[in-house]
Formats: sequence, structure tokens, C-alpha cells
Amino acid sequence: MGKVIAGFSTSLDGFIAGPNDSPEQPLGEGGEQLFEWFFSGDTEFTMPSGGMTLKLSSASAEAVADIFRATGAIVSGRRMFDVANAWGGRHPIDVPVFVVSHTVPQDWVRENKDAPFTFVTDGVKSAVEQVKQAAGDKIVGVGGANVAQQCLQLGLLDEVYVQLVPILLGGGVRLFDHMDTPALAFETIRVIDAPGVTHLTFRVLKDAPARTRHQPFEAQAKA
Repeated sequence: MGKVIAGFSTSLDGFIAGPNDSPEQPLGEGGEQLFEWFFSGDTEFTMPSGGMTLKLSSASAEAVADIFRATGAIVSGRRMFDVANAWGGRHPIDVPVFVVSHTVPQDWVRENKDAPFTFVTDGVKSAVEQVKQAAGDKIVGVGGANVAQQCLQLGLLDEVYVQLVPILLGGGVRLFDHMDTPALAFETIRVIDAPGVTHLTFRVLKDAPARTRHQPFEAQAKA
């Protein structure tokens, strides 16, 4: 089975969308700044769906191509599905998407029978198991902050891929928020510095003890 990886463009203050995100404004107020690097270079990269061509720096093109082409299926939250307007019926990476939802939107399913979306109503763990089967040896992508948080809490996430953009949004949808989990440790395994964005990949150290916020720094250093 492939690795489970959550990937997000993130501001310096930890937001993946600005305030008041909605289907009319999917990235929230000011959130489009998180993706300006998508169109600020001179290297063209056509998304696997064929519906969008990015203009990236050469460094970003390498980073993006690696993960997009290696992704076999995606697990997403229902809120992200709704805010993204179901990506127009086809995800830009052009892979099956499993949507974690409390209910199946029957009207949407009837009207979009051929859309590559499966609605999973029995939780994130079940969704990840199904996505792994669909992805085979390829990467399982995780979309949506809430689903990524649940995957971390359940020990299902292998890596976090952060596209760090040097802006402050001041509010919106935070990548790591409301985390009801012990402290976690990560290992930096890849850093790509590119114009307007730094690509950072972290491995989740699932069995490693992590420093807690309550432990004094001196005690942490001696541990």
C-alpha cells in the first residue's frame, strides 16, 4: 500500500484558506494569495485532469509533479467537497475521491452518476482503508483540514507536505486546530526552496516520544 500524505498550501500563521470561505469564495478572503506561486513561473505544468495549466518555477514544478503524478486516490472531507463545488465534477488530479460525510447527497449522486466520488458515512478510518485499496501502491492524498487532523489523531497519516507561503492571513481555516491528541514528532525529509513558496515534507514519527508543551525546555534538553 502507498503512503498517506496530507498536502496543503499554508500561510506563515497556519491558515489554508482565508476567512469566510464558501462555494462562491472557496479560498476565503485573501486566500488566493496562497496559490499565486501556481501562476508566477515560466514552467508549464498541465494538471492530470487537463482542465488547468499551471505556470510554475522550475523548482516548484519538480515538487508538484512528483506528488501529483504519484497520487492514486484522495480522501476528502464533505465541507471541502462542498466549498470546492465538487471540483466541477472531476478533481484536478483526476483520481477517485472518497468523501467523508454524515449523509450521502442522493440528489447530487443521481445527477452525477459518472463522477469519480464515493461518499463514506462510517468515518475517516473506513474511508482511508477504502482509499488505500483504490490507490494501490500509489499515494493516498488527504484533503481538508478536519480530515487531516483526524488522520493524525488516528495514527493514519505518514507524511505532511506543506507548501509554505510567506504571507499572514490573520484568520480563516487553520491546518492544525482543535487537535485532541498527545504531542507529535515529525522528521523533515525534504526541503525545496522556490520563488514565493517553500516546499516542506515531514514524516510523522508515530512511535517517537514528542516534547510536550508543559515540559520545561531544560527537561526536554536532558531527555
